[in-house]
Amino acid sequence: MTVSDAAAVRVAAIQMVSTPDVERNLADAEALIAEAAGRGANLVALPEYFCFMGRSDREKVAIREREGHGPVQDFLAAQARRHGIYLAGGTLPLECPDPDRVYNTAFVYGPDGAALARYDKIHLFNFRRGAESYDEALSIRPGAAPVGFDAAWGRVGLSTCYDLRFPELYRALGQVDLILVPAAFTYTTGQAHWEILLRARAIENQCYVLAPAQGGTHPNGRRTWGHAMLVDPWGAVQSVLPEGPGVVDGLLDPARIAEVRAALPALRHRVL
Repeated sequence: MTVSDAAAVRVAAIQMVSTPDVERNLADAEALIAEAAGRGANLVALPEYFCFMGRSDREKVAIREREGHGPVQDFLAAQARRHGIYLAGGTLPLECPDPDRVYNTAFVYGPDGAALARYDKIHLFNFRRGAESYDEALSIRPGAAPVGFDAAWGRVGLSTCYDLRFPELYRALGQVDLILVPAAFTYTTGQAHWEILLRARAIENQCYVLAPAQGGTHPNGRRTWGHAMLVDPWGAVQSVLPEGPGVVDGLLDPARIAEVRAALPALRHRVL
């Protein structure tokens, strides 16, 4: 089935202010997933690091899981099955060949609770200005391949946070109807670039973009930008939550995708 054959579906992005306490984060996520499902969302997406925001970058290595089972993976599968939804699980620390690093992995679960896709974040954030400094490569091993999956109503492309700055990743996904961008953008970079980049990815790929986010001041002192949002294929922001925990939702309308692609057939005009 192509998206043009499907009815409109409701999708939801969750915003959190995650902590170093995994159990607390899972409880918070559970309540927000239930809220989104209660609004009728068919797909619910959690933010990057939804399950753990430690006080140092390396703390995530201690809670890494093996693919297939673990407290966080089991939680996500159970929530997808309980609500009968597609659940994109933000990211969690997954075991990798390096003993001192992890993959920053996004799992997607279907309405039956079965895993549908796994994406390991490819681009690792590195930023330094004054006292503000980040280097994800110290604790994260990069992934290598773009990943998408087919929902009942269309194709979904996966990406994570810093990936947003690399448009070639989205071209490599092929034609999709929805792009997910779970993120934990810093306040500094988010204020400058978050919305404009999300809207650009929607415009150039003529699809919806759903961006769950971390949004607030965390116990480790880090402040994230938030502004979880849904953007339509023309680049219009449909819904946004500036800061704090909550749910952003809206309709993914196949007629809107078809309208935009017919009026301005840029995807067919590609040369390079």
